[in-house]
Amino acid sequence: MINAFIPLRSGSKSIKDKNIKIFNGKPLCYWVLKACQDSNKIDKVFVAIDSEDYKIIIQNFGFNKVIFYERQSQNSKDASSTESVVLEFLNNNDLPSDSKFILIQATSPHLKSIEIDEMIQNSNINNSDIVSCVRIQRFIWDDNGSPLNYNLMNRPRRQDFKGPLVENGAVYISTVNKILESKCRISGLIETYEMNQNSFIEIDESHDFLISELLMKNIK
Repeated sequence: MINAFIPLRSGSKSIKDKNIKIFNGKPLCYWVLKACQDSNKIDKVFVAIDSEDYKIIIQNFGFNKVIFYERQSQNSKDASSTESVVLEFLNNNDLPSDSKFILIQATSPHLKSIEIDEMIQNSNINNSDIVSCVRIQRFIWDDNGSPLNYNLMNRPRRQDFKGPLVENGAVYISTVNKILESKCRISGLIETYEMNQNSFIEIDESHDFLISELLMKNIK
């Protein structure tokens, strides 16, 4: 059994009701839920909510993999970490200790079902945790004026520069027992998975929302 877990909170400050704000014709959370619904490997999608309005909206999507979990108020505050609601859920649900647990965040609407399935497959093959990333072909500097990822005296051409992988906040794969032991979403042997370029933007601010929506409209 492979379970996905999507934490949703209704009290977003930067973008009011961000998770249900209309994004390319659908509530923002629809897109990751659709990717999970279309996945060939995910069996159930647990959606942690703190609002009956969110529940009604998501029920109208008609996704039969979705199961709702009402998160506790102390883990639905502005300062609450994602780990806090993940651990709350795992401590209140008797899932097999060695089962896969896929944390997916609604702020990554460009996530594709095939990417989910490939990440799960990679995790199974290598018995590893997975973190989703995007490759950026940019030269990075530190605050002291030193380049971090290239030789200043031998500047590569951009087309010859592979560039670093950046965590995009979309998907984290681990197992129930490892999360409970480490109190962290991923641990131990960790591998990266390179997602599509549009998934670089994690929607936290209004301009992220606008740019990401424009990218999706352009694709469609």
